[in-house]
Amino acid sequence: MSVRLKSVSGWQISRDFLPRGSGIVTRRPLVLQLVTAKTEYAEFLHCKGRKFTDFDEVRQEIEVETDRITGVNKGISSIPINLRIYSPHVLSLTLIDLPGITKVPVGDQPPDIEQQIRDMIMQFISRENCLILAVTPANTDLANSDALKLAKEVDPQGLRTIGVITKLDLMDEGTDARDVLENKLLPLRRGYIGVVNRSQKDIDGKKDIKAALLAERKFFLSHPAYRHMADRMGTPYLQKVLNQQLTNHIRDTLPAFRSKLQSQLLSIEHEVEVYKNFRPEDPTRKTKALLQMVQQFSVDFEKRIEGSGDQVDTLELSGGAKINRIFHERFPFELVKMEFNEKELRREISYAIKNIHGIRTGLFTPDMAFEAIVKKQIVKLKGPCLKSVDLVMQELINTVKKCTKKLATYPRLCEETERIVAGYIREREEKTKDQVLLLIDIQVSYINTNHEDFIGFANAQQRSSQVNKSAVGNQVIRKGWLTINNIGIMKGGSKEYWFVLTAESLSWYKDDEEKEKKYMLPLDNLKVRDVEKSFMSSKHIFALFNTEQRNVYKDYRFLELACDSQEEVDSWKASLLRAGVYPDKSSTENDENGQADNFSMDPQLERQVETIRNLVDSYMSIINKCIRDLIPKTIMHLMINNVKEFINAELLAHLYSSEDQNTLMEESAEQAQRRDEMLRMYQALKEALAIIGDISTSTVSTPAPPPVDDSWLQQARRSPPPSPSTQRRPTLNNPPTRPLSGRGPAPAIPSPGPQSGAPPVPFRPGPLPPFPSGGEAHGGPPQVPSRPTRAPPSVPRRPPPAVPGRSA
Repeated sequence: MSVRLKSVSGWQISRDFLPRGSGIVTRRPLVLQLVTAKTEYAEFLHCKGRKFTDFDEVRQEIEVETDRITGVNKGISSIPINLRIYSPHVLSLTLIDLPGITKVPVGDQPPDIEQQIRDMIMQFISRENCLILAVTPANTDLANSDALKLAKEVDPQGLRTIGVITKLDLMDEGTDARDVLENKLLPLRRGYIGVVNRSQKDIDGKKDIKAALLAERKFFLSHPAYRHMADRMGTPYLQKVLNQQLTNHIRDTLPAFRSKLQSQLLSIEHEVEVYKNFRPEDPTRKTKALLQMVQQFSVDFEKRIEGSGDQVDTLELSGGAKINRIFHERFPFELVKMEFNEKELRREISYAIKNIHGIRTGLFTPDMAFEAIVKKQIVKLKGPCLKSVDLVMQELINTVKKCTKKLATYPRLCEETERIVAGYIREREEKTKDQVLLLIDIQVSYINTNHEDFIGFANAQQRSSQVNKSAVGNQVIRKGWLTINNIGIMKGGSKEYWFVLTAESLSWYKDDEEKEKKYMLPLDNLKVRDVEKSFMSSKHIFALFNTEQRNVYKDYRFLELACDSQEEVDSWKASLLRAGVYPDKSSTENDENGQADNFSMDPQLERQVETIRNLVDSYMSIINKCIRDLIPKTIMHLMINNVKEFINAELLAHLYSSEDQNTLMEESAEQAQRRDEMLRMYQALKEALAIIGDISTSTVSTPAPPPVDDSWLQQARRSPPPSPSTQRRPTLNNPPTRPLSGRGPAPAIPSPGPQSGAPPVPFRPGPLPPFPSGGEAHGGPPQVPSRPTRAPPSVPRRPPPAVPGRSA
């Protein structure tokens, strides 16, 4: 086999380097890449760097590399051989030579050789950007062509398949493949092209490829069955068709390819902008670069804090948006998380009242208890305030790290900038925390009971006397699931209900949609009693009972309610306390430490506790409102604004004093390589887009042929189609005539005898190339009349030519 390389100027150069022989020769895929270059040489991927200028050595290397993987006994492998041919006479194109399908394994071939070769071929021809040359010998039955069968599977529309018929000169005497080449037997959308290659004898005799092409042209012009289509046959026409299909494919893929190139260009354009003004020979380059980098860092930091439309992070909150979230969402949440434990708070209030009264029984609510409890609650605010400072400090450092990514060109500058700015942020953090603690201490130092929003003792006592009654109406205090533990057939069962606690009643429903109410229990005269947890139960239990010894629910003296955890029990008891249902004295004589429980109080102490509780709620709401306003302002003034001013005014001076300028502006080797690659890619993309623009305006695309109507074949396929080898066996007395499409009927021309000259042929436009004067099988050049003027003579029988052996 050979590859014909054609230059734009028309000169033809042929190179014969593909192995040829009997049996299966191509046993590994050969990926042949043609690359346009100034000089001509070949290069293999497996021995990269070695240039082959002698193409006989290329053939030998292909054979050696094939044997290295597959062995010498007809083995196969799907590992491709990659060969590049550089030449000024080629277009950049990739060709793939694939093995032919083997039915019966020989030598070292595996039993499933046919399936392996089929899978190997399918791997390549399934690609949409691949043209399929379905090669079939003319002296075999076209209906049994494996190439056409595989092409039909991956290209059912026939847009990528071109039929190639070989060995036309080896058909039986008196037969031809005219119906196949005229696309009548098994039609293809792009039709068939016939070629006549060199025989093994020609190759052994070193027959020149140019002479072989001339002999091929003479064969088609001389053969009575093919001469009317000779301009559409032969290797040059196959070249022309493939060239046009390549042009079509390029034009079809240009819009998508252009779009891809433009997107790549846009993606690197912003990065390349930094390198466009790079001048390595400029002595002031490092000074300019340092000033530009610091200025850019300052601008980026301010944009990330203040917000900017040209640097929007669409993946997560960062910079100013993150700090804003800390101020207005995270910090208030931390304050709310400090919500007082109702049970603990009431215990503290009762202790404070009793300790202030001492041995006396107080008749009035002491204001000192209020101040003691409020100061203790205000001090607890230090934790959330300091945590908000830590969160803002961490986000500022994260912002600095993101902004220093643009300084990665100069590693030392990036490192020093991050160190200096982060150190300054930590300095400001300490001062901000001192100021925040000072603000809390200021609030503790003076309890302003004359504040306009403070309810005062009178309102607190009035609210305490009306709590959970007429003042609040039937307000819903709590909802949730509880298990009633002592109901059921045997009075020992349990069932879960949805409970709703209001200021006046406790109701339970079948589910949380509250459509079917099971019972409503008034809260009058009810109290809470603890119930010991059973060793067989995992739930924590408390009970409601009536102080007047009445049944609570139907004929039940107690209503036992169960929760999954002790915290949930305490929460429900605190909610019942807000509704006026107090713990029973007898059940809470002592706590775990042996001290008297605060909830076993007399009504007067309970009223005082409720009064203080209302005063604390009112004053702490004032403090929370003030703190939520002041802390963000303090952090903004002492941290964020100060850091921005430091970067704008003092960072450059700190950088100059920290290290030598040449050391700071020393560029990393990786970054220099990246810059060079980026600039090369940018330039290559621009040139590619310019070339695509030229191709779009200078090439012409031909439309694909219409689909072939082969419905008439369905009935014909019920009986096997005749083999091309049995077609057209003309008789001497009745020479066949064939109509020429668009030219009217044409008479048949008798075949020449072994010693006769070439027969006359119909008129063809354009000059014919000269034929060799001697040494050819068909004699001298034919005489070309303008039109046949006489009836054809009888056709003498021609003895069959000797067929030299050649590869399958």
